[in-house]
Amino acid sequence: AARSALCPVCDAEVALPPGGVGQLTPDYLAPSRGGAAAGCDLCADGAAARRCLTCGADLCLFCCQAHRRQKKTASHAVTELENTKDCSQAGKPLFCPSHPTEELRLFCEQCDQPVCRDCVVDRHRQHPYDFTGNVIHRHGDALRELLKSTQQHMGTLEDVLGQIDDMGSAVRSRTEAVATEICLFASGYVKAIEVHRDRLLKQLEDLKVQKENLLHLQKAQLQQLLLDMRTGVGFTERLLTSGSDLEILITKGVVASRLAKLNSVAYNTHPSVDDGIQFSPQERAGQCCGYEVFGAILNKVVDPARCTLHGEDLHSARQHQLTGFTLLCNDTTGERMGRGGEAVRVTITHKDKRDCAVKPTVCDNGDGTYHISYSPEEPGLYAVCIYVKGQHVQGSPFTLMVKNKFREHQGVFHCCTFCSSGGQKAARCACGGTMPGGYQGCGHGHKGHPGCPHWSCCGQVKESSECLGGPPSDTSQRSLLRTVAL
Repeated sequence: AARSALCPVCDAEVALPPGGVGQLTPDYLAPSRGGAAAGCDLCADGAAARRCLTCGADLCLFCCQAHRRQKKTASHAVTELENTKDCSQAGKPLFCPSHPTEELRLFCEQCDQPVCRDCVVDRHRQHPYDFTGNVIHRHGDALRELLKSTQQHMGTLEDVLGQIDDMGSAVRSRTEAVATEICLFASGYVKAIEVHRDRLLKQLEDLKVQKENLLHLQKAQLQQLLLDMRTGVGFTERLLTSGSDLEILITKGVVASRLAKLNSVAYNTHPSVDDGIQFSPQERAGQCCGYEVFGAILNKVVDPARCTLHGEDLHSARQHQLTGFTLLCNDTTGERMGRGGEAVRVTITHKDKRDCAVKPTVCDNGDGTYHISYSPEEPGLYAVCIYVKGQHVQGSPFTLMVKNKFREHQGVFHCCTFCSSGGQKAARCACGGTMPGGYQGCGHGHKGHPGCPHWSCCGQVKESSECLGGPPSDTSQRSLLRTVAL
């Protein structure tokens, strides 16, 4: 399997050659980038301080003096090594990795790599090659073009990085501004909720006082009525037990009148108010300090006796036909509840067939109304019961008449048999009309004609009516079918 390594500088993944790391392209610029001083090429003991520009050797101070004293190298140009750091290995010979004694002076075009003389006659035999000085311009120009394109990308990237930094600053600024808006909104919302809370608590307190006042008033009235009754009852009992016959007869009228008046006083046998106070967190409560708030006190209690039923088909329905009506829930004062959520139960049972019942569907409209829909399977008389909180509503129970499935007309809706049959004498009509001259069907202005358009199958004069059935007994079904066909 091919192996690869990550470059420690650019993190690029590089495939290793078959020979391993040793066959990777060497970085000849690394010595110039390194922080440690290069060693002397001659003695390998001292640190290189100068470089011979003629032979390309790095020399320490001692070897540099010796280099200048020798006849062969006395004429070589030597310069300080600091002046050559930017030139890297320029002027210093590079030797072939495969032939360490041979300098790399040639370039194999086919393999695209520098080679030595031994490589040309060995592994690169018959490959086109040339001296490095001859091909450097062509390859250098191509490299410069790539460098130029890369530099353009670098400029673009630098601009993008600048934009990213600017955008980061803008994001931070915008975040701070939005955070301020959120804090202002939250503080305002909290204030609105607190104001709404105070309103709800005040409304609740007012409702409590109102209910308590009504209860106190009712209590005072009933206590006074009870006191009057006790006084009247005590006086009457003493009169009947202690009074003489004459005294009873004398005071009978006054006592009877007083007792009759007390008995005629109307009073409520239940508390005038109830404890129906609820809080609905999901209820919309409108605007408060510019914010929409939720939560409302619900003091309306549904009264089944005041709930009403509405619908045209309340007492009649058709077999296999979807029918329905509406239940309107009201409170104890007769006002519409205005909200849903009540426990509504509906039963529809056949009066003659106890095991035959219709399963209705109750749809809560959420506004105090409920739509009840059903589709009866059997015709007949049904008993319908509507319960709210387990109690019958107003008008419940009631009877429901389910008629047979709507019968479609099998005849034609015509002005007369003569016109619809094209003058056929044998054609008849269910209206029973005839014409002189042997015509067995009806005609305009003749005997039996209803005087208006009608159905030939049953004589009904309403076009959208239900078919009533067959023809009169004295007419022929065959003639009616003939009329229908015509």
